[in-house]
Amino acid sequence: MSDIEKIKQVIKEDILIKRLELEDITAEEIEDNTPLFGEGLGLDSVEALDVVAGLEQSFGVKLQGVSPKEFQKHLYSVETIAQYVVAKDGKIIA
Repeated sequence: MSDIEKIKQVIKEDILIKRLELEDITAEEIEDNTPLFGEGLGLDSVEALDVVAGLEQSFGVKLQGVSPKEFQKHLYSVETIAQYVVAKDGKIIA
């Protein structure tokens, strides 16, 4: 499994499923390009903050100082989050 695949797995299992306590869905059901907000998984702004906290805890990646537009772009899907983590040299900590 490549690093990016491992990162996606941590995002799906540890951040989205466990941290947000999403009980009606499995990691396998979350597609990499499914939008996390709105029509996709339907996450809200409070859950977005929890995702950010999870990224810091799991990968040591911070989103402080990121513009709202960039923030939306990076948190769009599991794929975009994983790409951001890789670009920021995030490592799986947990």
